[in-house]
Amino acid sequence: MDRRSMLTLMAAAVLAACSSPDSSGRTDEEDGVEKITYGPGPQQFAELSRPTGASKGVVVVIHGGFWKAQYDLSLGRPLAASLVEEGWTAYNIEYRRVGDGGGYPATFDDVAAAIDALATIDGVDTARVITLGHSAGGHLAVWAAGRPQLAGSDWADPAVPVTAAISQAGVLDLDASTAANLGGGAVQQLMGGSVDERYDLADPTRVIPLDVPVRCVHGSSDDTVPLSQSIDYVERATAAGADAELAEVEGDHFVVIDPSSTAWARTLEILETL
Repeated sequence: MDRRSMLTLMAAAVLAACSSPDSSGRTDEEDGVEKITYGPGPQQFAELSRPTGASKGVVVVIHGGFWKAQYDLSLGRPLAASLVEEGWTAYNIEYRRVGDGGGYPATFDDVAAAIDALATIDGVDTARVITLGHSAGGHLAVWAAGRPQLAGSDWADPAVPVTAAISQAGVLDLDASTAANLGGGAVQQLMGGSVDERYDLADPTRVIPLDVPVRCVHGSSDDTVPLSQSIDYVERATAAGADAELAEVEGDHFVVIDPSSTAWARTLEILETL
């Protein structure tokens, strides 16, 4: 089976209940959170939370952690809870990461399949689907928004197109990150080697301009992913005619995922405009 067929199979996987807890400790439905499986692997699931009343749209929460296995979707749960309170449907996704079967292309396959699985969930309107990712998740959020432009790849025909993306302190330039050895070689570990033609399909800066809005929210004192990652992306994107903006906020790398912070309040305001 080729990879395109596998992606189709994963996206159409039966969203049936599981009788045993998943790797996150949650069962199929707990505290109003629905477990959605989009593939056969233990990391191929998401947590769907619906608001009371009409939904403003779906926000796909993509956690960070330099694409490494020791970080999981628990990082996104506080944001998902806040989003639901604000009237959004939150879709907090897990995916295979470096150390648990992930890396290129599996990590990208999973993000694509997880988002496409939204089309199979009863009662979910996919007219407005916004990806929201932190750090490595910011990279994946913007990457997912650009899938329609990855001509000739297995990812280029999404069942659920992303309508906008928000990068929270995202790793948006893989070339620059490799050169700087960001995260102790995290990009090299994700890609499984040196810079080559695969970066044309994996690096958001090589798919500029996107056809959908991109917003970057980044802490001014971030010493984990430099602010220049967001500044440079927005400058390149706007120069190419894209709809891209930077919201520079006070704080470090993690302030943007603190639901009590002004940085998160600013992110919620941005969401309303997309």
